[in-house]
Amino acid sequence: MTATTAVKFPGRGMLEQTGRLFALGLDVIRLSFHRPFQTREFIQQAWFIAGVSILPTMLVSIPFGAVVSLQLGSLVSQLGAESFTGAVSVLAIIQQASPIVTALIVAGAAGAAICADIGARTIREEIDAMEVLGVSAVQRLVVPRVLACMLVAMLLNGVVSVVGVLGGYFFNVILQDGTPGAYLASFSALAQLPDLWISEIKAILFGFMAGVVACYRGLNPPPGPKGVGDAVNQSVVITFLLLFFINFILTAVYLTVVPPKTG
Repeated sequence: MTATTAVKFPGRGMLEQTGRLFALGLDVIRLSFHRPFQTREFIQQAWFIAGVSILPTMLVSIPFGAVVSLQLGSLVSQLGAESFTGAVSVLAIIQQASPIVTALIVAGAAGAAICADIGARTIREEIDAMEVLGVSAVQRLVVPRVLACMLVAMLLNGVVSVVGVLGGYFFNVILQDGTPGAYLASFSALAQLPDLWISEIKAILFGFMAGVVACYRGLNPPPGPKGVGDAVNQSVVITFLLLFFINFILTAVYLTVVPPKTG
C-alpha cells in the first residue's frame, strides 16, 4: 500500500472542504479589521443585497407569520389557554421564524448572486490575476460582501419581525376572534428584551454564514461555466443545512442561559 492510497479514506474530501470553509471564515474576521476598508464595495453590495431581498422577505413573512399564529392559536385554544396566544405567537415569530426567513431569503437570493459573481471571476482567472498583483481577493471581494450580508440580514430581521407580528395579530384577532387586549397583554407579560437580542444575533450569524459559504463556493467552483451553476446550487444547499444546525445550537444555548419570564 502506497502513501498516496493510505491517506485516502471515506469523508476526507468533506473534511478538507469543511476546514477550508472554516479557514475562510477566520480570514474574513481577521481581514475585516485591516485597512484599507473597501467602503464603496461594501455600500454597493449592501444596496444590491437589500434590493433583491427586501420585497421577497416581506412577502414571505406575511404568510409565515399567519401560519404560525393560526396554528398556535388553534393549539392554545384546544388547551384552554387563549390568553397566552399573543405571547406564544409573537415569541415564536421573533425568536425562530424571523431570523430563519431572513437567512433563507439572503442565502437564496443574495448568496446565489454573490456566488455566481465570484465564480465567474474565478473561471475567468481574475482572482488569480489579483493574487499575482499582490491584491488580497478575500479583503477586496469577500469581506465587503460578507459584512453586507450581515448588515442587511440584521435590518431585514427587524422588518420581518414587525411584518410577521402584525400579520399574526391580524389573523389571530380578525379570523380567530381573539381579544386584542389579551393578545398584547400576554405578550408584554411573557416577552423580554433578550428575545429580541437572540433574534438579531441569529440574523447576524446567519448572514455571516450565508456570505462566507457563497464566497467560498464562488472561489472554488468546478471547472467551466457549468461548474459555476453547480457551485451556486451547492452554496444554497450548504447554507440551508448549516442554518438549521446553527439555529438548534443557538436556541439550546439561549434557553439554557436566559431564564424564561413568568407571567
